[in-house]
Amino acid sequence: MREDEVTAIRLLREEVHALANGTPGRVAHVSLRVGDVEIRVGWEPPPAAAPPAPAQPLPSAAEAGGQDVASAPSMEPPQAAAVDEDEGVRSVVAPLVGTFYVAPEPGAGPFVAPGDLVVPGQAVGIVEAMKLMNQVTSDWTGEVVEVLVKDGEPVEYGRELVRIRVAER
Repeated sequence: MREDEVTAIRLLREEVHALANGTPGRVAHVSLRVGDVEIRVGWEPPPAAAPPAPAQPLPSAAEAGGQDVASAPSMEPPQAAAVDEDEGVRSVVAPLVGTFYVAPEPGAGPFVAPGDLVVPGQAVGIVEAMKLMNQVTSDWTGEVVEVLVKDGEPVEYGRELVRIRVAER
């Protein structure tokens, strides 16, 4: 192996190491290639979201320390998952922070649309982070109910992307 190739591999390895340590979640796989320089990193899907806590009543103005309750900081997480009365609907969430894409490339058809049937491991979108395209896959067999994020929209870790009505077993 040439010295420049060894140097390129070493730099790629350092970049992947920094990327894996700087993002939430466990790395499931890493692929490196020197010819035409390619890095692929895949993360394990985040654990299923816990059911939301019961809603707490808002404090009165006196309980809020005289502060107007409407201006009091929200205790809800920034991307709280929508609660669906239909327990058979599950959400595919963003495995990392980045930009969500509904199609594999500009001008191509979307990975999924409402009414499509999906199976575990099937791609439902891509989240781009640090110039890396990370495929987002379904964990369930079922019907796509809704794609919640527009093409090219920034997403946070854990944000709902696609809702799937899970098929009965």
